[in-house]
Amino acid sequence: MSETKQPRFSPQDITVVFLLGGPGSGKGTQSNNLVRDYAFTHLSAGDLLRAEQVREGSQYGDLIRSYIKEGKIVPMEITVALLSNAMAEALANKPKTGKDGKARFLIDGFPRKLDQAVFFEQTVCPSEMTLFLNCPEEVMEKRLLKRGETSGRDDDNAESIRKRFRVFVETSMPVVTAFEEQHKVVSVEATGGVDEVYQRIKEGVAHKGLLPVDN
Repeated sequence: MSETKQPRFSPQDITVVFLLGGPGSGKGTQSNNLVRDYAFTHLSAGDLLRAEQVREGSQYGDLIRSYIKEGKIVPMEITVALLSNAMAEALANKPKTGKDGKARFLIDGFPRKLDQAVFFEQTVCPSEMTLFLNCPEEVMEKRLLKRGETSGRDDDNAESIRKRFRVFVETSMPVVTAFEEQHKVVSVEATGGVDEVYQRIKEGVAHKGLLPVDN
């Protein structure tokens, strides 16, 4: 009989929060607020993949480069391994902890697909909750086109933006739906000013009783 493999980390020791939202919903901005007020270590799957591509001696670098060049999604085993290792490294460096004494991780823009969510929770750690920034497409498009004036990002143009919206709805919304069925989602209306949205996030999180503010 095969043994059931335990996740690498226990929810008794760490708190994992996923942050999801369409492109332009404000994930980066609100991540900064959450890190400041809730003692989170912020991890971005995209940043980790970009860094790994250029890291000398990386076992995954060439593979990641070829997937990204061909416009394919990097295998989830690689993305999850990078997140898991980044969490282990942060824990080794004694990160800030919440009042409950647990290290807190805010994982931004992940999981992008349902199978990634399942694989992460089975092998790394079950999540505490998912924060979902719910924002109308026309608002996100306006923000991204504005950002595109200065960002230099190739994908901040109208055609690419609409393609990214479709991908998000098709692949990432099932993740939100699955976690909603487990009563693990705080859905926040991400329209209006940054402070307004953040106030809604704090209220939603407090309502769930999941994370006391530490300041």
